[in-house]
Amino acid sequence: MAAAKASSEETMELRLQQAQRFKEEGNHSYKEGRFRDAVSRYHWALLQVKGLDPSVPSPLQELGGERPHVTLEQEQALHSIQSDCYNNLAACLLHMEPVNYERVKDYSLKVLERQPENTKALYRAGVAFYHLRDYDKARRYLQEAIGKQPKDANVKRYLQLTESQLSSYHQKEKQLYMGMFG
Repeated sequence: MAAAKASSEETMELRLQQAQRFKEEGNHSYKEGRFRDAVSRYHWALLQVKGLDPSVPSPLQELGGERPHVTLEQEQALHSIQSDCYNNLAACLLHMEPVNYERVKDYSLKVLERQPENTKALYRAGVAFYHLRDYDKARRYLQEAIGKQPKDANVKRYLQLTESQLSSYHQKEKQLYMGMFG
């Protein structure tokens, strides 16, 4: 039993190391502007840690299988790798045409589940919601981001665009109601 536990911990450690390697390769590709390759590396990193997260139920457990034992340090490394990869995937997708804003939103929200203060994820979620025409949510995320990075020109620009869209929407709504009840 002790040998199985040691083997389980070694397996966990190896998978975390491999995931970290793929993430670093993805970071390198991103810096070189090779976004498709970076996306592939981040996905490989996430595949390495899939099924290891103790906070997520595993189908193997229902079938009597066991998941590797996870120490607190390993769980923190696991969550860090997952958050970094999802955040970096969102960044890559914003550079790739056509931009899949739905996936940018999903990846950013995954990061914010674990790291609600992550400024980059807040900004990317705001950008995604803006392009998905959900201006109220865009404003919410962008206002949180600007609260953390008040001098960030990109956040300011998207917040201004969002406010402009909301203002335009409210003007049209007002005219519509005036026509109905005026």
